[in-house]
Amino acid sequence: MASILSKKQKQKHKSTKLSDLKTLGHDLLSSRAHVNNLPKLLSFVSPTSPPQFVLESLLSLQAFFTPLLPDLPSSSSKPSASNASQDDPDFIYRTWLRSKFDELVESLIQVLLSPQSDETLKEVVLDTIMEFVKSGNGGRFHSAIYHRLLRSIVYSTTPANFLLDLLASKYFKYIDVRYFTYISLEKLSRVLDAKDISDDRNLNTDGNNGGHPSESVDLLIRKIHYIMSHIPSVEASVEKTDYDMWSGSGDDEDISGNLKAENKQHMTEKHNDKVLTAASIAKKIKLKFTKAWLSFLRLPLPLDVYKEVLATLHQAVIPHLSNPVLLCDFLTRSYDIGGVISVMALSGLFILMTQYGLEYPNFYEKLYALLVPSIFMAKHRSKFFQLVDACLKSPLLPAYLAAAFAKKLSRLSISVPPSGALVIIALVHNLLRRHPSINCLVNRVGGGATVKDDPETEQRVADGVDDTATASADKSVKKPGIDPFDNEQSDPIKSNAMRSSLWEIDTLRHHYCPAVSRFVLSLENDLTVRAKTTEISVGDFTSGSYATIFGEQMRRRIKLAPLAYYKVPPTSLFSESESEFLGWTFKCEDSKRKNDINDENGKIDQECDHNSVKRQRVECS
Repeated sequence: MASILSKKQKQKHKSTKLSDLKTLGHDLLSSRAHVNNLPKLLSFVSPTSPPQFVLESLLSLQAFFTPLLPDLPSSSSKPSASNASQDDPDFIYRTWLRSKFDELVESLIQVLLSPQSDETLKEVVLDTIMEFVKSGNGGRFHSAIYHRLLRSIVYSTTPANFLLDLLASKYFKYIDVRYFTYISLEKLSRVLDAKDISDDRNLNTDGNNGGHPSESVDLLIRKIHYIMSHIPSVEASVEKTDYDMWSGSGDDEDISGNLKAENKQHMTEKHNDKVLTAASIAKKIKLKFTKAWLSFLRLPLPLDVYKEVLATLHQAVIPHLSNPVLLCDFLTRSYDIGGVISVMALSGLFILMTQYGLEYPNFYEKLYALLVPSIFMAKHRSKFFQLVDACLKSPLLPAYLAAAFAKKLSRLSISVPPSGALVIIALVHNLLRRHPSINCLVNRVGGGATVKDDPETEQRVADGVDDTATASADKSVKKPGIDPFDNEQSDPIKSNAMRSSLWEIDTLRHHYCPAVSRFVLSLENDLTVRAKTTEISVGDFTSGSYATIFGEQMRRRIKLAPLAYYKVPPTSLFSESESEFLGWTFKCEDSKRKNDINDENGKIDQECDHNSVKRQRVECS
């Protein structure tokens, strides 16, 4: 059926000339008697129509509807006995015009999302739709048309990056467009909750996808995130003194009236003609910004979107929320996942703990569990190690925690690349400077536990039960050569780090990489003279790699070693004129070499025969 209609439209387009469309549009604008030209012009606003036909029809239709929009009834309005009769000709005419206007908007959206339309036509159509949004609600922002536009872009199966970029570059600079964008995105995110997605997947299995197939759910979420990430920040608008409003209205009643229409709240407010202030508009946008992001973060985000959100959350979202603590559930859930997700969630969680008073009792246990060799290969390792250094900076950190982190990092220095060893040395250096109570890990010899460190032995000594333990109570190590530190223990309290020593750092003095061995020597000097040294900036070493270390070694100026001097460069290792090798020759004839080889083989055979004879004699005897 659709193919038959498209064939008829093509035949109609071939028989119609551009001059005919101009005549239809001129008659429609000149007299109400030619209103029947309206459906004819609407039929040419289609993805299958030639672009010049679409533009010509659009010019006439836009000029016709723009002055009539304030007087048209809403799409859901019905005649009542108090204001109009059901048979009122004027109301019926305006209702018919409203239906044709809705049909025009729907056709424009189809042209906008059609892959057959070129970019120039799409830009003109988008501008036309936004003009209707500007004046379609009695001179105020028509949020229903704008929401329909965003919903169609998000649910379209074709790529819409061009449209989204065009919308962001031309219209997101207007503060009311941003405001109603947050409202629409919140609605779209609430619709895409887990229940609806599961129902949609079940429907898709049965063959009825309900409007959008389940495989496109990730695409919908990506488009919503793309729009949200391209809206200018709220703080950027606060710095302005003169706000640009797309709807051309600066009354507080306009924003609040649309807000009530969107939320279906029937509250009466007094008319207020004052221009919006920076504080009031920032507060309103922050509330919608917060609701939109919280609704979006409840969705089952794809892994790539999840990582991108966590990477930018601490800079692009948390500072602009009305109450950032509302993100604690999302961030703690992400932090408990483990792996790269936990590493990326650490930034936002650290900001909530340090700046907004969030309490997370198991924070250091989770952070301790993240210290694995693979973290030194992660993409976001630079930010992670800087946060680790900042988290361990508090002077109120217990000694056992500081010792556990220092020991865990020291053990990792054996198995990580040289760039990771440099980061570990810097972190351990800062830990030893901040927490003098763990300096015993540096000077302890043997790496084992003393009797006094063993609570069971200490109790036996106190009771006088174990004489052997009493005799050796003041000796240094109960089990020499055995490190009591449990590297597999996930709980830093049970790791026995306070009984161990940092012998791993001492082994780095003989590291194959010169940069690591030199850095360890400087660490020892810094700890010796504390008054003349400061903490090391971990950020200077977090982005290191094999390439950076090699480049640094290539740039180093090395003292030249004394070499033999030749007036003429030698062409061979040993020259014939060398006096040290008089009478020597380094050439061997092939015949002589063969004879020598045959003689050696004959001797070996004789020895083998002789040994076999001896073995037989022994066996006989």
